[in-house]
Amino acid sequence: MNDQERITDLILSEKKMTTNYNIFAAECTNVQLRDEFLKILDQSHKTSTDLFQTAQSKGWYQVEPAPASKISETYNKFSAQKP
Repeated sequence: MNDQERITDLILSEKKMTTNYNIFAAECTNVQLRDEFLKILDQSHKTSTDLFQTAQSKGWYQVEPAPASKISETYNKFSAQKP
C-alpha cells in the first residue's frame, strides 16, 4: 500500500467514524457521555481536515469547484425553505 492509498483509507475511515460519533452523541441520554462523544467528534473532524489538506496538497484529492449557477440554484432552494 502506498502513501496515497493510506491517506485515502484514513480519510474514508474518519468519515465513517465522524458519522457514527455524531449519531452516538445525538442519541445519548447520559449528558457526560454525550459530552465525551462531542469531544471525540470534534477531534475526528480536526483529523479529517488534516488528512484532507494533506491529500489535497499532494494532488491526491481534488475537489471540483461548483459552477456559480449551481451555487445560486442551491442557495435559492434552501432560502425559500426558511420559516
